[in-house]
Amino acid sequence: MPQTPQTPQTPQTHDVSGRCPVCDTIMTVTRLSCGACGTSLDGSFHVTGTTAAGRSGPLPQRADAEARFGRLARLDAQQLEFVETFLRCRGVIKNVEDMLGISYPTVKARLGNVLDALGFAPEEELPVAERRARRREILADLAAGRITTEEAHQLLARNQPPADEDDDDTD
Repeated sequence: MPQTPQTPQTPQTHDVSGRCPVCDTIMTVTRLSCGACGTSLDGSFHVTGTTAAGRSGPLPQRADAEARFGRLARLDAQQLEFVETFLRCRGVIKNVEDMLGISYPTVKARLGNVLDALGFAPEEELPVAERRARRREILADLAAGRITTEEAHQLLARNQPPADEDDDDTD
């Protein structure tokens, strides 16, 4: 029985960022291969990408991406998709639930995950409700002209917790 030439099988490929997952430095590619014809190159190569304009070049460094996109550069694809949906829904959690087909606790968990990735402190670190309410009262009095700017400044300064006070302590 005659043998027919075998066509090289295309191996499964995976997208990579070009950054080391351990130390976050740029990785060097040491082997390239063509899935269509089987040609391969061994050596030391830098990862390049194609821009939206179709130009090839080095992939942006993480610092460059963060300089351009701010904290959003820290988010993975799933987190960015969630942020886009959250913004499209104007922050209305019920609409986010409906668009993504997920529950309220899942929306809250994903939002917390995004906030953590962006480096924002958890809610527990926010001032207690009483201090926030008092701050709003002071600012409302200032806006209504019942107190002067200097008085508002003094009242707001007094409304701050001492440096060693925990948020769960009562005033």
